Amino acid sequence: MAGSRSWGFFLTVCAVSLYGASAEIKFTIPVGKLFTYELMRETFQNDFEPLSKLYAGRLYDDPMMFKCNRQNYPDLPEWLRFTQRHSYDNGFLYGTPTSPGKSIIEVYAVNKRSYDTTRQILVIKIVPEKVLPYQAEFFIKLREIEKVLPSSVQDEIKQDLQKLWDTEPLEIINITNALDRGGRVPLPLAGHFEGVYVKVGSEQYFSECLQKVLTPEHQRQCSTGAKVRIPGGCNFCSIPSNCITWCKIELFDLTQQTPTPPPPTVGSGIMEAGGDFYPPESPPSRDYFPDYLVTVIVPLIIAILLCLLLAYIMYGRREGVAKRNARTNQIQLYHHHTIHGNSDELRQMSGHRGVPPPLSTLPMFNSRTGETPQPLQSDSPTVPLIMAQHDPYSDTLPR
Repeated sequence: MAGSRSWGFFLTVCAVSLYGASAEIKFTIPVGKLFTYELMRETFQNDFEPLSKLYAGRLYDDPMMFKCNRQNYPDLPEWLRFTQRHSYDNGFLYGTPTSPGKSIIEVYAVNKRSYDTTRQILVIKIVPEKVLPYQAEFFIKLREIEKVLPSSVQDEIKQDLQKLWDTEPLEIINITNALDRGGRVPLPLAGHFEGVYVKVGSEQYFSECLQKVLTPEHQRQCSTGAKVRIPGGCNFCSIPSNCITWCKIELFDLTQQTPTPPPPTVGSGIMEAGGDFYPPESPPSRDYFPDYLVTVIVPLIIAILLCLLLAYIMYGRREGVAKRNARTNQIQLYHHHTIHGNSDELRQMSGHRGVPPPLSTLPMFNSRTGETPQPLQSDSPTVPLIMAQHDPYSDTLPR
């Protein structure tokens, strides 16, 4: 009997666990009202390891990451947003629907310790409702989006705004992170927050405190950047972190707004009968000869002139060899001829083997006749290397 009870309890726990993992959670929300759903880590932790929690007595606090998307789509609807600051924090789905409809949201939770995954399905049905005619948006500087989305914090902010508006029927329409509105990322220091925008609406017209925001004096103080003084009797901030910024209050009177123009009517897509089609006449003839002159003849003439100028510079301005030799020093000219002669001799010898040594390598020789004198017995350094008795250029050598 006891064994059958234990088995029954075990099957019941398994069925409840499977049902909890795949159950659908349904919501019905009106258009223009804030929707907030907190993804509790404890709920998904129970889906991961329910048996170990019951029998082994082990309580886990695993880090989890949530992934939310619309069913059969990779992302969320345009009105719905998701935020989770850290894997040890709960996640939040929040947003304000703008049109009636139905959205099926899939929530996947990934256990970063065991890498298990579980799924939860949210069915959100959006029903039409009348839009509140008077709306106001407030900026709370010392808050972050994750700290405002819990229902308890929303009630605290709503109570302060009810006193400021001087009315009880007040609804929160939207909550937006300041970073989504172009705000800067704060420094990672204590006392620096991202800030949030809270938009509320009511059927009652704005209170006197809110109407003071529209006065020219208040707008002048905000435009100059001076410290704005809170109007007397209008400071209803019970918690310092929920205090609003008076220079960023915006009021919206939807009763004064002009209605949007109706969309254009869509036709059948078939052109109406308008008679026969007459194609346009051919364009008049055009004379392209001036264009030909400008694009072909003119560049060709310029190229010919440049070629003639280059030919004159290269050939007409060059001096002759005889004139250049007459203006050159004779000893320099003789040295130049000697270098050329030796180069030609070495070039001719490079193609043959077993030839006698060149005349330029002999101790003393006559470069013109090839005659070699008798070897001298003296090693005096005053003996010239080139004998100039029979050299026609001997008179040009320095004495």
